[in-house]
Amino acid sequence: MSQIIQIKTISEIHRFLNVEKPLHPLVSVCKHLPDMNLSITNTKVFFDFYIISFKSDIKGSIEYGRNTYDFEEGTMLFSAPGQVFNITDDPIIDLKGWTIFVHPELLLKSELHKAIQHYSFFSYDVNEALHISEKEKVILTEFVNNIKNEIAQNLDRHSQDLIIHNLQSILKYSQRFYDRQFLTRSSKNKDFVIQFEHYLNDYFNADNIADKGLPTLVQCGNALNMSGHYLSDLLKLETGKTIKEHIHLKIIEKAKYQLLNSSISVKSLAYDLGFEYPQYFSRFFKTKTGLSPSEYRSLN
Repeated sequence: MSQIIQIKTISEIHRFLNVEKPLHPLVSVCKHLPDMNLSITNTKVFFDFYIISFKSDIKGSIEYGRNTYDFEEGTMLFSAPGQVFNITDDPIIDLKGWTIFVHPELLLKSELHKAIQHYSFFSYDVNEALHISEKEKVILTEFVNNIKNEIAQNLDRHSQDLIIHNLQSILKYSQRFYDRQFLTRSSKNKDFVIQFEHYLNDYFNADNIADKGLPTLVQCGNALNMSGHYLSDLLKLETGKTIKEHIHLKIIEKAKYQLLNSSISVKSLAYDLGFEYPQYFSRFFKTKTGLSPSEYRSLN
């Protein structure tokens, strides 16, 4: 049975890794060192802070989400508070790597506190990690070193703003690099778009939607063996629409067809399309079309 460990503070993660005490209670930059402790097998670890990590040459495997990933290339990993890592065998330390730990309290009075929640790559699975080039690595490392230097010197009234500024730069560039990664895999992504369309068609053509309800982000991701957030971002790049928008379009398409080609009541149609309450469906339909279901039916 796996051991479960919760790590709540930056000081605790430093003790866990067997590295020197952090110089700041809410943020730290850890360069990967030979005597770091990662030799805890069959252990699930979850953290109460953000993790941004670069790994260029680490052996062994870590399970995260539903997948096992081995780090043989330069990759960036992003983890939000509460996400779980499962260390399944003993990794060998990547001495060229670094990891930033950021406690949410550091961001509370900044714009990044809200903005960081919109970086969906914090919810990607490990097999959806960001692969970066040498040039991209140099760009990110400069911001990392800026944060490290700010932490190392005497803190003043500018320190927190500058640390957060560099953190935000790392996230903005990472988003750009992820967009590049999506584009370089565009051919494969188009296959996923087709698979997703088939999935939605099958889902809404089934007879038991009333029992299943509307498809969720997680269900859609699982159907294509990826995280829902990654699939949604992929769809947004390829089609201009997120998972939610695709689902909404499919609902309206099905609803319009049924309203024009059957005498089904609006109430029954709402249930058939997975809505728990008919009034939610009527409100949704009017928001999307400008007409209530009854008005739409009467116009045709």
